[in-house]
Amino acid sequence: MNSVRELAKALGLSHTTVSDALRNKPRVKKETRERVLKAAKEAGYKHNPLAGALMSEMRRSGAGSFRGVLAVVDLESSDQRLSAARRYHREVFAGAEEMGNELGFKTEIFVLGSEGLTVARLNTILKSRGIRGLLILPAATAPDIRNLDWDVYAGIYTDYIIERPALDSVCSDHFRSMVVAMRKLEELGYKRPGLVLHKAHDQRLLYRWEAAYRIQDTRSDQFDAIEPLVLEDIDEDSFKDWFEEEGPDVVLSHRPEVLEWMQDMGAQVPETHGFCCLNVMNSEDPVSGLDLRPHLIGRRGLELLVGQLHRNAYGIPDPASTTTIPAIWIDGPTTRNMSS
Repeated sequence: MNSVRELAKALGLSHTTVSDALRNKPRVKKETRERVLKAAKEAGYKHNPLAGALMSEMRRSGAGSFRGVLAVVDLESSDQRLSAARRYHREVFAGAEEMGNELGFKTEIFVLGSEGLTVARLNTILKSRGIRGLLILPAATAPDIRNLDWDVYAGIYTDYIIERPALDSVCSDHFRSMVVAMRKLEELGYKRPGLVLHKAHDQRLLYRWEAAYRIQDTRSDQFDAIEPLVLEDIDEDSFKDWFEEEGPDVVLSHRPEVLEWMQDMGAQVPETHGFCCLNVMNSEDPVSGLDLRPHLIGRRGLELLVGQLHRNAYGIPDPASTTTIPAIWIDGPTTRNMSS
């Protein structure tokens, strides 16, 4: 049974009723919808939501051509973020938009909280427009979008973990990325690398940055182990106390202001000390460190999302999986070869 019309004929229902039931339209009675879905499953019929979205959007816009729409959902408005985080999010979106164009899809961003956009309102908009694919941008806090009707959506989260609901995700390979940084610092001849982390950031990523740092720090014959500085709030006084007590010759941190604090303590960068930024996009000025490749994360996330749509893989996956992207080292003016 390959068509909606054949399915409708077998059930003694109209083509419109069967079509609406397959798309979970609320106008169809629950009993009828369940009957149609059961019959479709038994017959091996699979509804193509991309075709449905195509027709829906063409009717809505009156256009003669259409590529399909995917939603990029931002869980926080940009004014809630630091400028560095805004740059990171823009790169994720740019990568997703680029891949969407290559695969024949238009990407449209929806910002929760913007102009009163609630999860319930978003759900209504997406359904009315036949949008079935959602790429979720990273959130600083644990997001909760369980109230979306996930039975009709496919979703990819572009950060490490989302649990409400647990979706497939694509993100930086934080553990491997720290290994890349530590090995590069070892190659450059540094002896006492010190890590500075925000505690909530460390916890949110299940301690992957810290775990990789500790392993590389203790396993290297070249390194002298230094206890990392992990704080609820990284403040200047606490950092300077730690820097004076531990005496690192290179500091790894996401926070570019740490470089200024080092220089206030008499460190000459890169002559006597080094600084490695764990996300070079956080710094307005050129620095050495890691490019977490948000553009590539956006591209890969969109690619995975389209794959889900083509497979009719809707709903919450069981279990959810994570695709990771390794960072690359960026040579910059805040490190040098200490052996030369």
